[in-house]
Amino acid sequence: MKTIQGPAIFLAQFAGDTAPFNALQNIAGWAKSLGYKGVQIPSWDARLFDLKRAAESKAYCDEVLDVLAKHGLQLTELSTHLQGQLVAVHPAYDAQFDGFAPPAVHNNPKARQKWAVEQMMFGAKASKNLGLKASVSFCGALAFPYLYPWPQRPAGLIEEAFAELGKRWKPILDVYEDNGVDLGYEIHPGEDVFDGVTFIAASCAGVAVARSTGVT
Repeated sequence: MKTIQGPAIFLAQFAGDTAPFNALQNIAGWAKSLGYKGVQIPSWDARLFDLKRAAESKAYCDEVLDVLAKHGLQLTELSTHLQGQLVAVHPAYDAQFDGFAPPAVHNNPKARQKWAVEQMMFGAKASKNLGLKASVSFCGALAFPYLYPWPQRPAGLIEEAFAELGKRWKPILDVYEDNGVDLGYEIHPGEDVFDGVTFIAASCAGVAVARSTGVT
């Protein structure tokens, strides 16, 4: 039985200000001309997609799906990588990651994180409105600056960072759960989840947070 579908393409790397990369209708036609059957949409790029509108309007989501269907394409997932990254930013990365957020929250880590959490909530609701069962994101980085073990890390530092990661993500994951959408973290250098060991650490942190809040 055939279970693998595709090929599909992530549109973020190609979006631009000139045709055919400047609108969903145009870039969908371009992707189809190359033989792709599915697309992953970057939820932060207003040239291609309006995340807030998608979270609030099933009709808008139907329009997006119709645009893709007219080109014989399916939507595979919404990507919230950039917003997810901003849920958990170590201060050492503030200057770099401000570029992923709107100017109104630059130089204001608390406001930036609040914006990112709201964006992730929009992502859950938008995914549901689009009929998606899964979404993809980054987890952010609180511990990654300490990857190299020199100077020696204080005892418990990494465990504390992963515990904080779990606390920040649990309310977001609850919303995804409520909307029937799985959220997958891309394992990636620069993220706290960057290999098998850190994936397990993050999973354990999530379980610990769930238990502390009475969730089983």
